[in-house]
Amino acid sequence: MIASVRGTVLAAAGTVAVIETGGVGLAIQVTPQQALALRVGAEAMLHTALIVREDELSLFGFATREELDVFDLLRGVTGVGPKSALGVLGTLSPDEVARAVADDDDAAFRRVSGIGPKTAKLITLSLAGKLQPAPAHAAGGSGPAVAGTIAESVLAALVGLGWPEKTASGALDEAWAEAGDEDRASVPRMLRLALGRLGPQR
Repeated sequence: MIASVRGTVLAAAGTVAVIETGGVGLAIQVTPQQALALRVGAEAMLHTALIVREDELSLFGFATREELDVFDLLRGVTGVGPKSALGVLGTLSPDEVARAVADDDDAAFRRVSGIGPKTAKLITLSLAGKLQPAPAHAAGGSGPAVAGTIAESVLAALVGLGWPEKTASGALDEAWAEAGDEDRASVPRMLRLALGRLGPQR
C-alpha cells in the first residue's frame, strides 16, 4: 500500500498530477482544485490510496488525511467508485460531506457529476454516524483559530505543497479576514484564496 507520496511536481493539469519520487514519476489522480494548487518544479506531499484492479493500478492523492479518510468511506458505499468519490471531494469539502450526511441532505451529492438520486441517498444512509461535522460556529469568527478543521486542513495543504508554515499561516490569516461565510466553510475555497495571496513559488 502506498500511503503517501512526496517529491517534485513534474506536471499537474485537469485531474492528474505527476510527482517524481526516487527517480520514478507517479501519475496521481487528484481533484481539479488540487491540480491547480500544485506548482511544477516545487516539492509536494500527498496522502494517497492505491486502487488495484485486474488491468490497472491507480493512485489517488489528497492534500490532507481528512480528505483521504472521507474518500475511503465514500468508496465503501455501493455504487460509488474511486472516480465518483474523487468527484465528491472536488465539489464538497470533508466537513461539507459530513454536514450533508448529518442533515440527510442528499441534494448536496446529486450536484456531483455521475452521482444519481439513488446513489446520493445511499451515501447519506451509509455514512450516517461515521462522520462528525465541525461545530456550526466554526464556519464564522474573526480568525482561523475558531474555524477548527477548515483552517487546519488548509494550512496542512499549504505546508504539504511546500510553503513554510509561517508564510502559509500569514497568507491564510489575510485570506480569512476578507473571506465570506461560504468561503470559510469550504477547504477548497479557502485554499484557492490563500494560494492567491501567496502567488507562485520561487
